[in-house]
Amino acid sequence: MEKFLSFDDIKKSLENRETDCKAIVHYYLDNIQTKAHLNAFVEVYKDSALAQAAAVDEKIAAGKGGRLAGMVIGIKDVLVYKDHEVNASSKILKGFVSQFTATAVQRLIDEDAIIIGRLNCDEFGMGSSNENSVHGKVLNATDESRVPGGSSGGSAVAVQANLCTVSLGTDTGGSVRQPAAFTGVIGIKPTYSRVSRWGLIAYASSFDTIGVFSRNVKDNALVMEIMAGPDNFDSTASKKPVPNYSELLHFDKRAKIAYLKETLASLALQPEIKENTVALLEKLKQEGHQVEEVQFPLLKYVLPTYYILTTAEASSNLSRFDGVKYGYRTPNAHNLESMYKKTRSEGFGEEVKRRIMLGAFVLSASYYDAYFTKAQKVRRLIKEYTENLLSKYDYIILPTTPSTAFKFGEHSNDPVAMYLEDLYTVQASVSGVPSLSLPNGTDKEGLPIGVQIMANSFKEAELYAFANYLTGLNMN
Repeated sequence: MEKFLSFDDIKKSLENRETDCKAIVHYYLDNIQTKAHLNAFVEVYKDSALAQAAAVDEKIAAGKGGRLAGMVIGIKDVLVYKDHEVNASSKILKGFVSQFTATAVQRLIDEDAIIIGRLNCDEFGMGSSNENSVHGKVLNATDESRVPGGSSGGSAVAVQANLCTVSLGTDTGGSVRQPAAFTGVIGIKPTYSRVSRWGLIAYASSFDTIGVFSRNVKDNALVMEIMAGPDNFDSTASKKPVPNYSELLHFDKRAKIAYLKETLASLALQPEIKENTVALLEKLKQEGHQVEEVQFPLLKYVLPTYYILTTAEASSNLSRFDGVKYGYRTPNAHNLESMYKKTRSEGFGEEVKRRIMLGAFVLSASYYDAYFTKAQKVRRLIKEYTENLLSKYDYIILPTTPSTAFKFGEHSNDPVAMYLEDLYTVQASVSGVPSLSLPNGTDKEGLPIGVQIMANSFKEAELYAFANYLTGLNMN
């Protein structure tokens, strides 16, 4: 029988002295070993996790345990952790050991969370299926012939399969929310700048956020409130105060809710996802909430805008991986130029090379204004339009994904079809607003369906409270 399905379960067991942190870590280590074929973990930190657990047990005995004492966390393989390897699931960073810990991770450790390992993902966070990893694909625990979503597929499956209490992922264009929907867990992308990016291996710096996977809203809110806040190492991190999200989960008002006409009318939307989304909207109407259809005419521009800007930023960010200072270096070079070329050709996977080349193209002198500058202007329009809607409505509800989890290899030879999996998640990323994916039933094959809720910037407290309310509505 599964246990420790929430942090409240863990705290209760610790308070009643039914268990201790070392036993909790052993429980998760056993689960990880039993379900190793899912390939969620790239590396398990058995020794350091047990050492952390022993130290936390001592603090609890002394009455000095932190707010996360007993919580076991897995971290995506793009977040650095001092004296542990990190390689963004890429050959080009093979063997790289970090000399410091990411701010978000350190803040959790400071509250006595236990880091149990690093989690598989698409290479450098680029992908929607977790098929682009040097460590191999991650299997969806609901149906092992299907993808878990990406890029944070390992993080999603680790929570889905109860291999840790919560996990950290990163979300650039949907990389937390889409796998959360595919695996039937909760995943949040916070407001851009809400959580420090210090120690996150960059993909697209003006989009990247660190998000959380969990089985329940309260655990998610608690981890987010501890990670969030200003950071002297990251000048883009907001200095706005961070509310105690986990203590503000009560929701008792009548909300104004919008849903986007274009999302439900899309031919790409799987019928069962539409049915479950509409059913939820109807239920909210019956509960007395104001639910209105709105138009978002810019929807067709969101995906191309996102891919133009993120590939441009990726081509710049990934230029640092050249085989000179660290990571993989080709053994086949005969001069400096060939060392650069062969290292990058051999070290990067196909999808990463595709995006680097696309980014270099849109930043080239001949096309900079035609693509990059224009996309920046369109991004501003999308952001303003979204924020205007969210000034009139408390929340926007839309499907998280156009389909449920697809089979391995289904989109491998069609990059456009793969990119369309981000159709509904990129709006929040382009706009910088927070967005959360909740489970919303299953399709006829038993595959999880997700529903997405957007709120205005820095409204995570309201977003969590509404999400917590929705989980109690018995969504079908």
